[in-house]
Amino acid sequence: MPTPPNPYQAAQPLSPADEKLWAILVHLGGIFFNFLPALIGYLILKDRGPFVRQHTGTALNFQITLVIAYFVGAITSLIVIGLLILAAAAIGNIVFCILAAVAANKGEYYEYPLAIKFIK
Repeated sequence: MPTPPNPYQAAQPLSPADEKLWAILVHLGGIFFNFLPALIGYLILKDRGPFVRQHTGTALNFQITLVIAYFVGAITSLIVIGLLILAAAAIGNIVFCILAAVAANKGEYYEYPLAIKFIK
């Protein structure tokens, strides 16, 4: 009788092309869905390869930093500076996520500027 598969065995590594694809999707997903693609990608894909782990981790750090910036901007929106913080965070999110996705497509590692390192 064959043994059933172990549900707790380590996940199979991704191919380099798949790692690049998932890294790109996690970065671009941050533009539309904030931190959710980075969080889900990190939790599911972090053990599937070093390239995708680095990209999902750095994307999650940046998206958490943006949530903090959005919160501070919302709180201070009663004065003009809050609106400027919200606008800068939204523009920065689009620009830096696109730059990170381009770097991932080239097979390069990317670190977001101004991101707080919550996950190493």
